[in-house]
Amino acid sequence: MSPKQARSWVACVSALVFTLFYPLSALAQHVPLGVPSNAPVHHGGEATLIVPDLSDPSIATFLGTMPGATLLYGGIVVSILGMIFGFVIYTQLKNLPVHQSMLEISELIYETCKTYLVTQLRFILVLEAFIGAIIVYYFGVAQHYFTEGKGLQVLIILAFSLVGIAGSCAVAWFGIRVNTFANSRTAFAALKGKPFPCYAIPLKAGMSIGMLLISVELILMLGILLFIPGEYAGPCFIGFAIGESLGASALRIAGGIFTKIADIGSDLMKIVFKIKEDDARNPGVIADCTGDNAGDSVGPSADGFETYGVTGVALIAFILLAVQNPTVQVQLLVWIFVMRIVMMIASAASYFINEAIAKKKYETADRMNFEHPLTQLVIITSVVSIALTFIVSKQLIPGLSPEELGAARQAGQAIGIADQSLWWKLSIIITCGTAAGAIIPEVVKVFTSTESAHVKEVVTSSQEGGPSLNILSGLTAGNFSAYWMGIVLIFLMGIAYMVSKEGVGQIMMVGGFDPSAVFAFGLVAFGFLGMGPVTIAVDSYGPVTDNAQSVYELSLIESVPDIGATLKKDFGFEPAFEKAKHFLEENDGAGNTFKATAKPVLIGTAVVGATTMIFAIIVALTAGFTMNTDKISLLYPPFLLGLIAGGSVIYWFTGASTQAVTTGAYRAVEFIKGNIKLEGVEKASVEDSKKVVEICTLYAQKGMFNIFLVIFFSTLAFAFYDSFFFIGYLIAIALFGLFQALFMANAGGAWDNAKKVVEVELKMKGTPLHDATIVGDTVGDPFKDTSSVALNPVIKFTTLFGLLAVELAEQLKTGDRTLTVALSAVFFIVSLAFVYRSFYGMRINVEAVVPEPKKKEAEAS
Repeated sequence: MSPKQARSWVACVSALVFTLFYPLSALAQHVPLGVPSNAPVHHGGEATLIVPDLSDPSIATFLGTMPGATLLYGGIVVSILGMIFGFVIYTQLKNLPVHQSMLEISELIYETCKTYLVTQLRFILVLEAFIGAIIVYYFGVAQHYFTEGKGLQVLIILAFSLVGIAGSCAVAWFGIRVNTFANSRTAFAALKGKPFPCYAIPLKAGMSIGMLLISVELILMLGILLFIPGEYAGPCFIGFAIGESLGASALRIAGGIFTKIADIGSDLMKIVFKIKEDDARNPGVIADCTGDNAGDSVGPSADGFETYGVTGVALIAFILLAVQNPTVQVQLLVWIFVMRIVMMIASAASYFINEAIAKKKYETADRMNFEHPLTQLVIITSVVSIALTFIVSKQLIPGLSPEELGAARQAGQAIGIADQSLWWKLSIIITCGTAAGAIIPEVVKVFTSTESAHVKEVVTSSQEGGPSLNILSGLTAGNFSAYWMGIVLIFLMGIAYMVSKEGVGQIMMVGGFDPSAVFAFGLVAFGFLGMGPVTIAVDSYGPVTDNAQSVYELSLIESVPDIGATLKKDFGFEPAFEKAKHFLEENDGAGNTFKATAKPVLIGTAVVGATTMIFAIIVALTAGFTMNTDKISLLYPPFLLGLIAGGSVIYWFTGASTQAVTTGAYRAVEFIKGNIKLEGVEKASVEDSKKVVEICTLYAQKGMFNIFLVIFFSTLAFAFYDSFFFIGYLIAIALFGLFQALFMANAGGAWDNAKKVVEVELKMKGTPLHDATIVGDTVGDPFKDTSSVALNPVIKFTTLFGLLAVELAEQLKTGDRTLTVALSAVFFIVSLAFVYRSFYGMRINVEAVVPEPKKKEAEAS
């Protein structure tokens, strides 16, 4: 989509939104959700989230007489140190030795990635116009901030949505810069003929991204918590979360489409022309390398940033809604943020411990299992994190003895958490999430590792059944994985639920409802990303290993004149070309596996965290569970219909994102086949490579634009139709999305590593078996790296935006539902128009691809 077309669409749709909303401001009754129109007027929903003063020692103190704010100021210091950690590694990677031929390739990849990211940022700001319109209308008009002279506060909330977008894009840029340093340095280090540097450099790059990402997120959230006045902190958190969710959704969806267009376009040339992996003459390879960063670095970095933030915002909203005692509110808020700070320290310490162990064991080894030290890192981090969770919780929320409780009452002091067993109960609940961060990757490896029975089954079935049985075996692996992942989640969430029933509800009640189980599920999601830097590190490992293999081939280093003597003279070693290629290919398999293991962690976090946000909407709709509770039931037809609508949207999204990949890949293949030169050249021209990048970017943006507007207008349509229909819709997209994403991610991982087994272990490149696994891999590409992973930010964005949409809808109801139903119909028709465009506007132009003789035959007949 051209900038002119984008501006035209924004103008039209923005005009529609404002035309529908602004004249209705007089009709927007200032009434809390679910409360009759004659009830006393006060702000409702997220506009009422007031953060207590964390610096007031009369409300709560920690470790004796320390105010909570003082502890969190220490967290800012730790976060700054985490950022320094990231930049120190950035500098170390930049200064590692690398041959000029490899450096040129990695810098070309970086420049194309940077161009892509800048283009996407402009596109995201276009999408922000839609969200900004709703934020301004909701807070400024519906919540009467403008008439109350609070226009500045509306701008602050809007600004924090932009801060969320800026944070997502900043960590995404840092990710591609670090990874494009690491890819060429890894490829060069492999020439020494030892496997250890091939592992150590990508992991170091991943840790720098993980530490900086979590540190930036914590600084921003602590800044809101500590420096924004309490009455505005809640709305600012919501605005911030919506902004980062929008940024992550756009970068994840568009990046996923881009990378798989490029990947498929490049991979299919191996079958068509029988050329090798990453052949320098293939114009699609540079686009593929750019896609590895756009889809597997930019997307996951923004996604991880958003997931970490939104999970925190969901818990903050829950605590402020469900806990009435301000002292307990402060104790829980400080506790969850200190837990995040402590787990960041645990991740850094675990990395250094693991690195020392791995270095001692593998530094001089001639062979190594690349997956082993990565698995070891995850296990060490989980153990350290769990131990610190119990130790720190005991110090922060120890409870009160009967004597202390009596003395506090006699002195008239604020009384917070009195239960002396609560610290270990909450620690067990968080541990369920932390354990999930270690258990889930191990379960995923059963279906996606190069050593797994399921991957070997895909290879075996391909030997006689070709692409057909290859695809069926991959689908089988995906289906089995979704079952077992579901069982793991049931087990861990079940433990959290049982522990929550042991008195956690004493500190929180909403009306007559005990929400402790919902709080427990939120803490499980919180624990999922407890060891966030390590989770991000092992996920970022994959794009570096993938790119390193490509950089090696594209550099043509083996054909550089006198390369052996040059490397001996300038770098002090004799190159081992065959060993280098083998280690890079083998390590790419480990990268594939650990990319696969990180996906379900992020997806699971989205779904479990969405539970907490949906609870916030239900509290508002039922006025604290005092009315309308009968409508949260299958016996209420709109709720049931909402469940069906949610499932429908998940399957449409899968189809729309895959269609964008299909059409874009067709155009990429068409261009590459028409322009590839295999005779008389060593590498493709930069112009042809950039043209493939342009094709990928074009279809990524066209696909993303349609998808975003369907989600945007569907959310408004369903929220305005019936609020409890909308609750069913949110529950359904979470549950349908969970299993659709798990199935697709792990099926794609199985297909990917089946191809890697054929290439590395069986050494059967260029054979019919290899062709069959390439076909399976190209089918799996949009499964694992487009549709599945993008469901994570889509679920969270829909739920967050739904917080505002459903409140707007409720405030426009003035006795009858004619107005909101009419608006719902309009929004739904607009969403249907973009559903139509997502296929009919994206499908391959038949007229353009039918050969001329066939056209004439068709016309004659």
